[in-house]
Amino acid sequence: MRQTKTPAVQKVAIWGVIIVVVFWVLFPFYWAFLNSIKKPADTFTNTYIPFLQFQPTLEHWQAELAIPEIQRAMMNSFIISVGAATLAVMLGVFAAYALARFQYRRVDSGRLTTWFLSELKLLDNVLSLVLLNATFVITFPVIILSQMFRELPRELEEAAFVDGASMFQAFLRVSLPLIMPGVVAVWIICMAFSWNEFLYALSLTSNQAIQMPVMIAGAEHTRGVQFWFVGVRVLLTILPPTILALLAQRYIIRGLTLGAVKG
Repeated sequence: MRQTKTPAVQKVAIWGVIIVVVFWVLFPFYWAFLNSIKKPADTFTNTYIPFLQFQPTLEHWQAELAIPEIQRAMMNSFIISVGAATLAVMLGVFAAYALARFQYRRVDSGRLTTWFLSELKLLDNVLSLVLLNATFVITFPVIILSQMFRELPRELEEAAFVDGASMFQAFLRVSLPLIMPGVVAVWIICMAFSWNEFLYALSLTSNQAIQMPVMIAGAEHTRGVQFWFVGVRVLLTILPPTILALLAQRYIIRGLTLGAVKG
């Protein structure tokens, strides 16, 4: 008879996997934090415990936060990510509802879902990056929210029609409030993608519209990579979307599971 593993062994294996995964995920944060509070000479030594192996310092944080380019990059990242996410969700929610409720003769709805192109030719401008990032992330609200709208019973809207509501009123007062957790979740996803977007920020900016991902890549000096400044910039870039996701995690879970099960 084949012997099965005991529950104790299974628990140990599960916890072992969890510890490895958590370490794998959190170590970059720890590395960035350590380098942000180390003196330049300490960054090249194998020291990992503050106060015991090295004396921490906040001089790098003070120096970085005092740089006008860093302040501008943080503000640009905030404006571009929030603006792009808001614009994408505002446009995407209407497109998603249209794809879920109407049929198109000339062009298939599935092709419309993935067809978002932009030919704007603006350079080093915050507004241009908002628009470009919106065209990049708008597929998320269209694809996700259209499925959520399809899962809503049509009878709810038909009841509103009986009461004299128009199609837009039924959408605004009945359908949209029911999928609002999904709208919040998609907005956070779009904001995170726009915040971390590097290609547009690198190729279309030079001074005024530079974002934090570009500032991280620009921490290289003639004497090499300044790891202490990289640590500060990495944390400044990671913390805002991470804090937002933690604060709104219940909306993300509800939104992404909404409509996952029919019935």
